[in-house]
Amino acid sequence: MKYFKINGGQKLSGKITVNGSKNATVAIFAAAMINKGKTTLKNVPQIEEVNRWIEVLESIGVKVEREEKTVTLTPPAKIQIENINKESAQKTRSAIMLIASLVTKSKEYFIPQAGGCKLGERTVRPHLFAIEKFGIKIDTQDCGFKVDSSGFKPAKKVVLYESGDTVTESALIVAAQSPEKTIIKMATANYMVQDVCFFLEKLGIEIKGIGTSTLEVIGKKEINEDVVYEISEDPIEAMFFISTAIVTKSNLIIERCPIEFLELELLKLEKMGQQYKILKEYYAKNEKTNLVDLEIIPSKLIALEDKLHGLPFPGINMDNLPFFVPIASLAQGRTLIHDWAFENRAIYFQDLNRLGAKISLLDAHRVYVEGPIEFKSAEMMSPPALRPAAIILVAMLGAPGESILKDVYSINRGYENLEARLKSIGADIELGDDEGDL
Repeated sequence: MKYFKINGGQKLSGKITVNGSKNATVAIFAAAMINKGKTTLKNVPQIEEVNRWIEVLESIGVKVEREEKTVTLTPPAKIQIENINKESAQKTRSAIMLIASLVTKSKEYFIPQAGGCKLGERTVRPHLFAIEKFGIKIDTQDCGFKVDSSGFKPAKKVVLYESGDTVTESALIVAAQSPEKTIIKMATANYMVQDVCFFLEKLGIEIKGIGTSTLEVIGKKEINEDVVYEISEDPIEAMFFISTAIVTKSNLIIERCPIEFLELELLKLEKMGQQYKILKEYYAKNEKTNLVDLEIIPSKLIALEDKLHGLPFPGINMDNLPFFVPIASLAQGRTLIHDWAFENRAIYFQDLNRLGAKISLLDAHRVYVEGPIEFKSAEMMSPPALRPAAIILVAMLGAPGESILKDVYSINRGYENLEARLKSIGADIELGDDEGDL
């Protein structure tokens, strides 16, 4: 059981660089399975979620070569889906995208039930509805999904049952394997979806409407390309460092922030009184995504009169919403935060009360956050969900005294080498391996 020991209340300074996107990486892993050629991915974050995906891919016969942030995937002549590492697949919800990846590779196959964060009932029906439009039959069982793709056929139009990121990616991956035009409606335009589109274009797939809610895809019957693609930076990691700088009242420069996917978050913060500067603007190495270097300046905050809630892009990112909880705790007044997308996630926000926050749960989706407060140190167990665990860490970094955060696997799923990177900007944090060391 890994844990963080934090001596909080330290001022941070200097520069921190945003890593490649977790959510884009795992989606592109799935998309790469439609390619018979060699796929080389750069700027891959070295995180537990990626480790689980690599274990899954190796178990089905994919040759994986890994050198720091570069991962090369060489598919076998035949995917050995019957050998899939079920334990690893069940630890990541995104493994469900393998249903879409294999529709032209195997006539019948079984994908284990999805796992990932414990956030209540997260239905997979929208994925299944989208894939079934292509003539695929999916039998949902207690332990997974039995797929019959023998009837695979083009789908002229797919209206997504839910405007979700992973759902859009699944539809894109199937459509890329159909040589006729597919129109996908109610698509999201979020960062990871755009990254998948840019990758598919490298494979020779024609896509119109990237960045909109309607995508037109002309796929290929056979894809055999040796490609190199650099994954763009993660706006959710950028928001982690933004909130950390604000909560620790620090002047911090955050480099390589994907600004298009942070603009509304920054506007809300600006209206709360938060000061920041954009120091530099440039393209990511994929030559598509706009990046900036962002300076966060210590500021006095006032609560917004309007509620804060997540929406599909271009709204506040669903995964960025939790970071407003520790920020709102420092703002004068009361903030209403509405996390409508997940049944249980708002319940975890109350965990910050152990650290001195004043958070009232109104129902399973809504909380009031009263401020300003001063965070205090505590010893706690991480919740089994990435972003709720991350905001506890943010609050502990701002809380004077020694805090312990136990069982941090959920954080390591999404953030690479976090303790060393935080130490590089002045945080007093250690990662321990054994609970007995405490």
